[in-house]
Amino acid sequence: MTLHLDRTSTDPPLTSTAITVRGTSAAADVLGALLQQSGAEVSRFPDAGGLAARADGLDVEWAGPVRGGEVVDEVTAQAVCGPMHVHGRSTGAPAGLGLDYCGTAAGVLAGTGLLAARVGALRGGGAGEVTTSVAQAALLTVSQYLAAAGAPDGEAAPIGPGGPPFLSSDGVLFEVEALDPAVWQAFWTRVGAANADIAAGWRPFQFRYATAAAPLPAGLAEAAARLRFPELVEHAERSAMSICELVPFARRRAEFDALPAWELAPLGTGFDDVGPKAATTAAPLAGIVVLEAGRRVQAPLAAHLLRLLGADVVRIEPPGGDPLRGMPPTCGDTSARWLALNRGKSAREVDIKDPRDRDVLRDVVSTADVFLHNWAPGKAEQLGLGAEDLVAVNPALVHVHTSGWAGRLADAPLGTDFMAQARTGLGELLRPADEPPAPSLMTLLDVLGGLLGAHATVAALLSRELTGRGVRCESSLLAAADLLQLRAKGRPAPGFRRPERRTDGWWVAAESTVDEVRVTDDLATVPGDPRFADAVHLDEDRCPAVLTPWGFR
Repeated sequence: MTLHLDRTSTDPPLTSTAITVRGTSAAADVLGALLQQSGAEVSRFPDAGGLAARADGLDVEWAGPVRGGEVVDEVTAQAVCGPMHVHGRSTGAPAGLGLDYCGTAAGVLAGTGLLAARVGALRGGGAGEVTTSVAQAALLTVSQYLAAAGAPDGEAAPIGPGGPPFLSSDGVLFEVEALDPAVWQAFWTRVGAANADIAAGWRPFQFRYATAAAPLPAGLAEAAARLRFPELVEHAERSAMSICELVPFARRRAEFDALPAWELAPLGTGFDDVGPKAATTAAPLAGIVVLEAGRRVQAPLAAHLLRLLGADVVRIEPPGGDPLRGMPPTCGDTSARWLALNRGKSAREVDIKDPRDRDVLRDVVSTADVFLHNWAPGKAEQLGLGAEDLVAVNPALVHVHTSGWAGRLADAPLGTDFMAQARTGLGELLRPADEPPAPSLMTLLDVLGGLLGAHATVAALLSRELTGRGVRCESSLLAAADLLQLRAKGRPAPGFRRPERRTDGWWVAAESTVDEVRVTDDLATVPGDPRFADAVHLDEDRCPAVLTPWGFR
């Protein structure tokens, strides 16, 4: 692959670049789609020589460093590396995801590594060959759950079957979202639920993002089932609860408007030199400084991946530090889940509500390469920290917003993972046709959105290196959902990827050279399992950590 340096172009960063992508897997399809969006002229061939995907300068293996020879396709990656276990927590048994989630994640990681190598080459480092694997992508998607499983104090909320979606009296399946216990209380009080059920339900509902489970009191579903959906919508509006019907896949497909995985736009009037920082190690983003003002999963994970590529990441945290550092379960004195997303980052405390602190932040931005956030739409501009504001102090800046909806849906609910799954038809696609539609309680879109945010950032950095201009960039949960549905044709067949229980554990049939494989159903065993010795280790806090998913040689 040859890059053409043009410091005046506003074309995508791989314009006039010819790339061959081989393979028939989801990883190959997603990689090809992302490279095409980057402007490349992509030629596709089916034979990948036993790999999940192959491109010029890139190999996407199935197993990578995961030993044992069991990971040979999508279903074995889900079974061996944990997604099947985590997705099944809400139903009480391991369950395969109806879409090729691990392959999709691997395709995004592959594209990110390929573009990052080009950034490193332009900054004085060696491009080399890039490797990743579907198994490493699968482990990365469950890294928070893996970290929590290794914590000595156990989960902070119960794990068991149950939870959303709810069913109204007129047969509408729906999700709800509340980030404030007062909103939760107000909605369920209006619906007519018992106070004891409302109180008991908040903690498992709140922690479902962390545990992939929400064993709610049955009384909440019973209260919802007594009302028609329009009545529930009215109660939601009056209590500030976000509510969303599970949209059929056919409706999402009909309204699909070719949403790009990310969007880039040039900022400012340009500058003479990108800067003196040059990569001097194998890490392609060495010397890049990223400021991350993120919360929950999407933006912190994106910045975590940039750090694994060599960037120096500085978290912007409120006075007193990020309160999620202490969220149970903990390893040492720090939240295991927080470590999974934020280990290795430094931090700077800034009160963004204080104009004086915002001036300090602008000074910090003036020497950074990337400002990345996942604030609500319009918040950055309201604070004077939008792309146009910050490029005034740093014309070389890459300004990245990892959003919920990218401003594309007029009727969009709150931009969180499970609402995005509900709104985009994923509830139908994730489970076989003999089960009721339901979003996964595994944070599929927050994680895939984080991967996509990292990919978009690296594409923007490549554009900056080629054009000499700062870049505004946005990715979204909506784009992540659409990318996950790239190969979707409808609901999976009854029993699709469903494991069966045996006396020695859960087993699932594979789709290629391995007849069947045992499902990993206890993430706490992964760090001590020799199959994962080269992919997972214990950090200095004795917290399980997924190692970098890329190799550069």
